[in-house]
Amino acid sequence: MAMLVLALLPLLATSASAAGGCAAEASLSSPNGNAYAACSDLPRLGATVHWTYDGAAGSLSVAFVAAPAAPGGWVAWGLNPFGEGMAGAQALLAAPSSSSGAWAVRTYNISGYALGAPGPIAFPATGLAAELGADGRVRVSGTLSVGQGAAVLNQVWQVGSAVSGDGIPAPHAMGGDNLAAKAKLDLVRQTTSSSDSGGSGLARERNIHGILNAVSWGLLLPMGAIFARYLKTFRSADPAWFYLHVTCQIIGYGVGVAGWATGINLGNASNGVTYGLHRSIGIAAFALATLQVFALFLRPRKDHKCRVYWNAYHHAVGYAVIILGIFNVFKGMAILGVEQRWRTAYVAAVWVLGAVAVTLEAVTWSVVIRRREAEQHGKTFDGAA
Repeated sequence: MAMLVLALLPLLATSASAAGGCAAEASLSSPNGNAYAACSDLPRLGATVHWTYDGAAGSLSVAFVAAPAAPGGWVAWGLNPFGEGMAGAQALLAAPSSSSGAWAVRTYNISGYALGAPGPIAFPATGLAAELGADGRVRVSGTLSVGQGAAVLNQVWQVGSAVSGDGIPAPHAMGGDNLAAKAKLDLVRQTTSSSDSGGSGLARERNIHGILNAVSWGLLLPMGAIFARYLKTFRSADPAWFYLHVTCQIIGYGVGVAGWATGINLGNASNGVTYGLHRSIGIAAFALATLQVFALFLRPRKDHKCRVYWNAYHHAVGYAVIILGIFNVFKGMAILGVEQRWRTAYVAAVWVLGAVAVTLEAVTWSVVIRRREAEQHGKTFDGAA
């Protein structure tokens, strides 16, 4: 038994080293040769952060250590002065060069849920360096100017599996650990604490916002338009088509208002993070949809001479709302960085609605033509057959 234990000791030591963590990295020192004042094993992705905060100088010396999601991948760590999560983060991203394989650090001011291009960040950075260890973990180090009197900062971190030939990091996975890779960095107590796990707070509100708007502007309102355009051709469907149309539009508008309101609240809660085009389209769609609702109270009778103009307005504004809504759903998906399966599911739903519309377009034109021919021969045809 003793010999077995002795034989396993080298393997256990190797595993501990590969696992990393503050205990295995106790000898890690800053570029000036001094040991870091604090270290914390981060709760997600097997990462570790070491740091020393100089309150008088307002500088934060930091070393972030993590393994890429796959060989040749990338690692990133950053601070978010605007809130929790990726949007607004001022990040240090380390990746290998496609030509030499040497690791280098770039800074990113992440304004949304896409990485964007490298550039200056809100915390001036110096002494940036990255190196790949024998254990497969990457150490990213540098000094950030965070200002005097800093106490608790929002930190985020991430790992990715690949880097393109032109040095662009591939998107990271969307698993639970990736989405929850954020925590508080307490410079005073020299500790870290778990932040919003993604199931509550802003992350949950973002998901609710996306779901409400995809269902309302992206599905219910187009369905209501399909009922109105095609079912009314069949005389036997009158007035059922009207009630189906109104029901879809009322429910869609109500759900859409809730989604729009959560979007406004998210904008107010995300200081310094704006999505101008997405916000503008959302406001325009909401304004036009609200105009449609109030226009119903001004709808002329069927035999009124102004009814034809009202119909033209109603159709034009309705189709504009649908186009803006679907476009903005895709825009929101890009901002949120949703998983591909959800994008595929929504694209499939839109394609189904489009296929139904095209099929009914052909069917209703056939009905109209046959009806006109029947009327010319003095017969009746209601399109029910």
